[in-house]
Amino acid sequence: MRISGGEAKGRTLNFPSRSNQRPTTDFLREALFNVLRLPADQSFLDLFAGSGSVGLEALSRKAKNVTFVEKSKALVGVIHENILLCGYSEKCQIIHADIQSALRDLYRRKCRFNVVFADPPYNQGLIGGTLKGLNEYPVLQEEGTIILQHSVREQLTSLTNQWFVMDQRKYGDNLLTFIRMGNV
Repeated sequence: MRISGGEAKGRTLNFPSRSNQRPTTDFLREALFNVLRLPADQSFLDLFAGSGSVGLEALSRKAKNVTFVEKSKALVGVIHENILLCGYSEKCQIIHADIQSALRDLYRRKCRFNVVFADPPYNQGLIGGTLKGLNEYPVLQEEGTIILQHSVREQLTSLTNQWFVMDQRKYGDNLLTFIRMGNV
């Protein structure tokens, strides 16, 4: 697993070989950032961060800072190692918590993000809960974008009437869904 673009391009990231988690592939991360075209100095929230590869890719492509949220203690350690490998310690915050607790804490601290990326484990019904949490604790800035990476078999039934699907791209069994606030 490598960073696919930006100043840390080619940097190899750690991921536990015996993990039952599914990392975002290099190809999918590159596709994500080609569609997103992340402007410099954006704040980025990486939910279900895993190894931190998506957030680190954002930093490599000039994001201002990244907050990683990961429930697994082992993967929090991997994120920390990968941050050190890339030299981004000053630009990162890691929250070891479940998504709802982390969003509540970030909202209370008035943290707001230009981009919220969520890649929950596939086919476990976590998309709806993630969107519900983002609605209940609005940490997305007004002009921000939510990006969901999910299985093609998972439906987006939890969109509020204030959000709309701006774009959706299919890559094999994976969907990248780009969501914005506003009217269609």
